[in-house]
Amino acid sequence: MSALYAIRAGDPGQRREVTAAMPRLAELAPGLREKAVTAWVSAWLSSTHSTLEQMPYSLQAPDYRLLDHTNEVADAGILLADYAYARWSVALDQDILLAALLLHDIDKALLYTRVGTDVAPDPSRAGLPHGVLGAMLLKEAGLPDQVVALVGTHTTTSPVRNDGPEAWVLHYADLFACDHAFRLATGTVPFFQRV
Repeated sequence: MSALYAIRAGDPGQRREVTAAMPRLAELAPGLREKAVTAWVSAWLSSTHSTLEQMPYSLQAPDYRLLDHTNEVADAGILLADYAYARWSVALDQDILLAALLLHDIDKALLYTRVGTDVAPDPSRAGLPHGVLGAMLLKEAGLPDQVVALVGTHTTTSPVRNDGPEAWVLHYADLFACDHAFRLATGTVPFFQRV
């Protein structure tokens, strides 16, 4: 166990709350779904947030909820995966892809805290790059290595990139949803407009 988080199953009510907040969790194979729910409950209970709804998506978009971003990435990713298969015959591992889409930003629950109406880096986890802490938590929660690798390398600042169609879909779905949040945030430039 790490001092950065604790793996906890949570109580039935907390598990139901996570499942209700991310409807696409129901599409995962049962064993994988239970591990994904445990990972989200662990992040939540190890965070400074009393509710799932309080978890912020980003320092640059403090009013945008992590749950909204996560669900948008999952929805966009499934659309992209379906298109890639129908149009180009690119086969993807649906369980691995969906798990990565739903878990890709799990560490943001731990990396960010609310200070009044502002969002700030959590001082107890300062200096950890986004993606790494999530990958650590997912590995300890028993998620498949491929999901762990996708989460650990999905960020635009990652020094390594995972290969394969699941990484490709995660990248574009994440940036698509990210730019939506950034477009809504005052003074934040979306990725597609950055030089």
